[in-house]
Amino acid sequence: MNPVLERTDRLAFFLSGWALWGVVLAGVFRREGTTGWGPALALTVPLAVIFGFISLSTWYVCRTTPLRRTELLPAAFNLAAAGILSAAFWYGVGRAYAFALVRGAGWVELEPRYRADGLLVFELGLLLYALSLAVNYIVIGVEESREAERKILHTQVLAREAELRALRAQIDPHFLFNALNSVSALTTADPPAARRMCVLLSDYLRGSVRLGGRDLIPLADEVAMTRQYLDIEQIRFGTRLVVEVTLDERAPGCLVPPLLLQPLVENAVTHGIAHLIDGGIIRIAASRAEGNLVLTIENPCDPDRRRTPQTGFGLQNVRKRLDAHFGQRARIEMKDTPDRFTVRLIVPCEDPDVGKGADRS
Repeated sequence: MNPVLERTDRLAFFLSGWALWGVVLAGVFRREGTTGWGPALALTVPLAVIFGFISLSTWYVCRTTPLRRTELLPAAFNLAAAGILSAAFWYGVGRAYAFALVRGAGWVELEPRYRADGLLVFELGLLLYALSLAVNYIVIGVEESREAERKILHTQVLAREAELRALRAQIDPHFLFNALNSVSALTTADPPAARRMCVLLSDYLRGSVRLGGRDLIPLADEVAMTRQYLDIEQIRFGTRLVVEVTLDERAPGCLVPPLLLQPLVENAVTHGIAHLIDGGIIRIAASRAEGNLVLTIENPCDPDRRRTPQTGFGLQNVRKRLDAHFGQRARIEMKDTPDRFTVRLIVPCEDPDVGKGADRS
């Protein structure tokens, strides 16, 4: 539907503009002084409004006659024919209306004046029709450009969501297989611990299903899920695993992708604590800095069992998810020393909730 006809206020504004142009046209008709302002306005203002309605048809002409390079000549012919017919129709309507005013109001000077300016009226009709075509082609071009941008953005969003779903789907089986292996190992060695692990695993999976389907969750919920995971691992490692969590009071409300910390903490357990006879401390810290949330995961490691950290599944998964959610606004940093491994995540945090302070266990 023509955008002008979609709303009555637009149509009123549109016709008012044409009526004002009719006042200008009245000045042209009385330029030789043979016609008064009253008869001239009575002729030209309605005539200008009539052409306003004629110009509305150019919207549909432009829609049905796209300017493609391969069809430019036929399109130009069709547009020229439409312009000539519209100008001729406008001239004919004007002449009939001038004759009606002569018969009805007795303004006998209008008919000879209109005949004398007939060529001018026809030329003005062609010019105004051409301008209307140009305006409508510009408007249609802008709309098509916006629609193309919208489709591109929609495609990008769908691709990002598909990538995020795939990345999240990688995490759950990876952790679940490790947890089930631990339960299997404890079944004969420590049945009560195996039962406790099953209960904790059930709670963890329930929480991951509830929160994992969201794009972003508060850091407080992410840390709570991470603590559930570490409680499961603590049954397996006992006193060898110590966890310290420190949260800046402004950090818990920051939004992060769900299960963001879990693969990093799992790496800290699997490649750090598991290889140390005496175990060690996994430190998780969160703070605010310059509008960003800074997450730090630090764990001890065995200097005799080194690996290339950049190639690990967990780090690659986190890196891809940060890129998918935040693009270049987020980054991941690593510090690898002989006896410690540290990962820092810097992600945007625009409007965090106020948390409860530090938590330490």
